[in-house]
Amino acid sequence: MKQLILFLAAVPVYAQSPTFKAEVIDPKISIGYGLATGDVDGDGQLDILMADQKEIVWYENPGGPNESWKRHVIAANLTERDNVCIAARDIDGDGKVEVAVGAQWNPGETKNVKESGAVFYLVPPADRKSSWEPVKLHHEVTIHRMHWVQDTEGKYQLIVLPLHGLDNDKGEGAGVNMIVFDVPENKKGLWAYQLVDTGMHMTHNMEPMEVRGAFLGMAVAGKEGVQVFLDGADGWAPSGNWMVLKNGVGEIRTGKLKNNMLFTTTIEPMHGNSLVVYTKDDRTILTDRMNQGHALVTADFLGLGRDQIAMGWREKNAAEQVGVRLYVGTDDSGAKWQEYALDQKVDMAAEDLKAADLDGDGDLDLVASGRATHNVVIYWNQRF
Repeated sequence: MKQLILFLAAVPVYAQSPTFKAEVIDPKISIGYGLATGDVDGDGQLDILMADQKEIVWYENPGGPNESWKRHVIAANLTERDNVCIAARDIDGDGKVEVAVGAQWNPGETKNVKESGAVFYLVPPADRKSSWEPVKLHHEVTIHRMHWVQDTEGKYQLIVLPLHGLDNDKGEGAGVNMIVFDVPENKKGLWAYQLVDTGMHMTHNMEPMEVRGAFLGMAVAGKEGVQVFLDGADGWAPSGNWMVLKNGVGEIRTGKLKNNMLFTTTIEPMHGNSLVVYTKDDRTILTDRMNQGHALVTADFLGLGRDQIAMGWREKNAAEQVGVRLYVGTDDSGAKWQEYALDQKVDMAAEDLKAADLDGDGDLDLVASGRATHNVVIYWNQRF
C-alpha cells in the first residue's frame, strides 16, 4: 500500500463550510467513558445514554435545541470500580432500547476475574426514569467494549470485548476472548454465550460490519492491527482476514464512498496521534496532530451521498488544543479530505462520540463526552 501524508488544501468542499453549534447539556460528569443513543422512554425521540464513572445515566430529549435535557440515573455503584462501556438498542421491537453495560474497570488486573471485569443486562422498570435492575452475566478480565448486533436471520446477540486476555502481561500472553451472548427469552435468566479466542493480545475497540443492511461480521482493532471475525455454522471464529497489519489500532470505523465503495478509518496507534483512512488502494494519514485520540464516527452529516469522519482526542496536543474535528472528502476516491473544527468555543477532551438525529430535522448531530473537560456536549448540525 502507498502511504500518503495529507496536507489539507484551502479549497472549499462545497459552497458553505459545515456549521455545527455546540450546546453543553451536562457540565459536571466524572469521566464519560461511553455513550449511546436511542429512544429510552418510547416517546419517538432519541435520548442520550452514558456510562459515567459510577453511574449509568440517560438524558431525556426535550424535543429541540436550547431546551433542558433532564438527567436520569439508571444504575449506580454496580461494582467497586468504574463503569466502562454501554450498549443500547431496541432488540424486542417495542420502540424502547434495551441496555447492557460493562463495569469493574481494572485494566491492570488480568489474573483475578473477581477483581476485574463485569457485564450486566439492565432490566427496565415500568417507569424508566426509576432505577433499573442489574442482571449479572458472564465476564472475563478487563471488560472494555460492547455492541448489540443483529445477524441476517434477525437474531440479536450481545458481543463484549475485553482489553486483555487472562494472565496477560503488558500485551503478552493469552489472547483476548471475545464473548458472544445469545439473548434469551427470559432476560433475567441464563444467557448462553460463546468464547471466541481472538489470538490478539491487546484489543481496544470493534466495529460491526454492515453493508446495505446486512450484518457481515465484526472488525476487532488492537495491538496487532484489525482482524475480521465471522459468525458461521459453528459459531463465531476469526476469518483469517486482517484489514490492517502491523499497526497498533485503537479506534476503527467503516464508511461509505460513492459507487458502493467502502473505506476504513482508524486512530493509530492505541490512544494515538494519527487519523488514518484505508481505501482499496491507499493508506492516507489525515492528521497526526492528536494527543490520545479516542473518539471516532463515520456518517453522512452533510448529505453528500458519502460519509464524513468525525474524531476527537482527550489530551492537549502540541498546540495546547483538545477538540472535535470533521473531515470531508473532496473527491469520490477517499484519497483527499478537508478538515473543519466543529466548534472552538467549548472545550471538549473527547472520550467518546456518537452520531444521531437528535432534533428530528433530517440531519445528523454529534454528541461527545469529555474526559478531562467533564462535560457532555451536543454539536447541533446547522445544515437545515
